[in-house]
Amino acid sequence: MIALALVITPLLLGLLALFFRKEGQRPVRRAILLSGALLHLAGVAALAVSQKSGNVNFQVAVDPLGLFFLGLTSLLFLLVAVYSRGYFEHERGLARDPVSHLFVPCMLFFLGAMSLTMVTTHLALLWVGIEGTTLATAPLIYYHHQRTALEAAWKYLLICSVGIALALLGLFVLAAAARGVSDDLSVPALAARARLLDPRWLRIGFILILVGFGTKMGLAPLHNWLPDAHSEAPSPVSALLSGALLNCAFLGILRVYQICVAAGLAAFAGKLLVIMGIASLAVAAIFITGQKEYKRLLAYSSIEHMGILSLSVGCGAGWVTLLHTLNHSLAKTMLFLVSGQILLTYRTKHISEVRGLLRTLPPAGFLMLIGGLALLGSPPFSLFLSEFLILRAGWAEGHIAAMCFYLIFLGVIFVSMSRIILRMAQGEKRPLPGQSKPLRPTMLWPCYCLAAGVLVLGIYLPSELVHYLKSAFMILGGKV
Repeated sequence: MIALALVITPLLLGLLALFFRKEGQRPVRRAILLSGALLHLAGVAALAVSQKSGNVNFQVAVDPLGLFFLGLTSLLFLLVAVYSRGYFEHERGLARDPVSHLFVPCMLFFLGAMSLTMVTTHLALLWVGIEGTTLATAPLIYYHHQRTALEAAWKYLLICSVGIALALLGLFVLAAAARGVSDDLSVPALAARARLLDPRWLRIGFILILVGFGTKMGLAPLHNWLPDAHSEAPSPVSALLSGALLNCAFLGILRVYQICVAAGLAAFAGKLLVIMGIASLAVAAIFITGQKEYKRLLAYSSIEHMGILSLSVGCGAGWVTLLHTLNHSLAKTMLFLVSGQILLTYRTKHISEVRGLLRTLPPAGFLMLIGGLALLGSPPFSLFLSEFLILRAGWAEGHIAAMCFYLIFLGVIFVSMSRIILRMAQGEKRPLPGQSKPLRPTMLWPCYCLAAGVLVLGIYLPSELVHYLKSAFMILGGKV
């Protein structure tokens, strides 16, 4: 029942927040958001301690893989909820808060939809959860009611709807593959009878689901919605879009990959994942080079790291895939939160207009350097470890050509992105537009916590964490 409560509680609190629409009721909405985040994290902790799957009538069940994504999402949501208070108080002074009463309800609906994708092993319910995230986040992307925000929200709805429709078609094809074998679309049931499934239909189903959920994950070639959506959404929303939402779609792909592995189609599925991973890295390398806006830069970096995750699964890197998921979510969430600090201070998204961060805005400059170096895979940060382990695993498994492309694209991205970040951080102190306000502590402490996470995990990787990641990935079958 705890698992079901993790879905229902945010939805109920979101509905409650809709009744507090007035400007003077803003503190009530903030309290509801923070309460929802704390209750959700407490529920995840209780679920982890109890070690019970929580099976109920509607195929709601949490396995170690789902619990990993659920815990990561809950932690990030709490940090973003704390950050949001200072962010919107600061932004409010710029008169850019036209629909503030929708922020808290949509955020809680977003949390409930993401939770559904992680507490179920039933593919139909997982599809419903991912579709729910689209509906909940579209108003958040259009939050500022600007023309560019409308365009981004429309593109997001259109492209992701096409992707989710393809994924639904893939589920129908999977049902056809299981005809006469199983009437249950839950992953454990299909994996247990995978050898009896029609391999032709299973291949087609995996292709459709990979393309469909890959669209929501930000894999090339259907990644076009991601740069606009991440750039136009408020920074707290961008942080969750990149750090949590993309993981939901990735989990959907992993669930179907588990069925393919059990059916003996691991090589087929792995080859497709490698191709899409390399394509995503190539797209990211091209568009990061010469990028003019720092939030779009981070968005293309998300495409890069989703490509690395796809490549990691396809090359047989095993549990390291989950480690990289964790590392990327921490680093990217931090950088999007820092980008919000920069945007509110400099009032521009253009890289060329942001100079001297270390002197003008020392906390943001310091965090930008740490997050940027971490995201680029520099030691001693955690992404260096996971990217190196992926390289070693791919090389050992014989994916020589893929690993060569991997190194080339990572090298191009490293050079291009490091030049941009260093230019933003260095230089003389610049005069700021208008009346500059100091950053609130609630905008800084979540970033410090995330920065500490990527640093500590790069220096010391607890054996308990490694054991858990291995047990979580073991559910998928194949090489751990």
